[in-house]
Amino acid sequence: MSHKPFTLAMVVPCYNEEEVLPKTKEALSRLLESLKTKKLITEKSFICFVDDGSKDRTWELIEKFSQETPYIKGLKLSRNCGHQNALLAGLFYVEALSDAAVSLDADLQDDISVIEQMCQKFFQGYEIVYGVRKRRDSDTFFKRTTAEGFYKVMRLMGVEIVENHADFRLMSKRALRWLKEFEEVNLFLRGIIPLLGLKSDRVYYDRKERFAGESKYPLKKMLGFAWDGITSFSVAPLRFITFLGVVVLVLSLLLSLWALGAKLSGAAVSGWTSMMLIVLFLGGVQMLSIGIIGEYIGKIYKETKRRPRFFVEKIEG
Repeated sequence: MSHKPFTLAMVVPCYNEEEVLPKTKEALSRLLESLKTKKLITEKSFICFVDDGSKDRTWELIEKFSQETPYIKGLKLSRNCGHQNALLAGLFYVEALSDAAVSLDADLQDDISVIEQMCQKFFQGYEIVYGVRKRRDSDTFFKRTTAEGFYKVMRLMGVEIVENHADFRLMSKRALRWLKEFEEVNLFLRGIIPLLGLKSDRVYYDRKERFAGESKYPLKKMLGFAWDGITSFSVAPLRFITFLGVVVLVLSLLLSLWALGAKLSGAAVSGWTSMMLIVLFLGGVQMLSIGIIGEYIGKIYKETKRRPRFFVEKIEG
């Protein structure tokens, strides 16, 4: 069954990626030409690199690519705004110039060969196509365990999320237009995209090793990203505090009854250890509760300011 080719944009957020960028450009260029030859996409299709305030030669390379190659465009953000904001800047920019956009990381650990399958899914009427990892065999035990735990926690909290999916996906023009309606500052695109409710499907692939440079998501950043996802999409931690408060209250009443009974029976023995354990336990519960409440108040503070998520300093191509 023949289909009319559509205009595809590939959006690639970049932060200090000068080591990988030349190879990334070559690989994506070959793919783009292949898809054009197969009449899946139009000649107007292009690659858009987004420089997220890099400190190396990333933007210099993007400028060079865009001047040498007509189908390469570049956005330079005024400062480092974070991966999610850089990705959003690119998606919003290409929405008016394309029929669909594929977002992917510059390190090409995600298998770009499945983009052809994504295009076929788009022809079948799917407006969102998720790239999903088949397995996590290449991950360390710790990373694999924490990732699986994160998805389980998100599902328990009622958050709709695609397991083993990062930000490798195809989105139609309508999906991109609807995405603009979400104005929150605390971004977690993996949780927002399923909320669009558009017809979606998945393609599966094996994740590759990073061929150059360093990962931009060390353990600390990954844990912070996971926590942002949980607190941005669920009030379950706040409800947990209420539950914890009830449990502590019941335990306190039981201990009070036990202490009163011991006093009346004359078996009361003054104990410093038991008192300290109770004080430390209650103090720990209070500090945990205050911390979780503070996290939500901080998010409310950021949202009420309504500060711009990013500024585009330069556009190339």
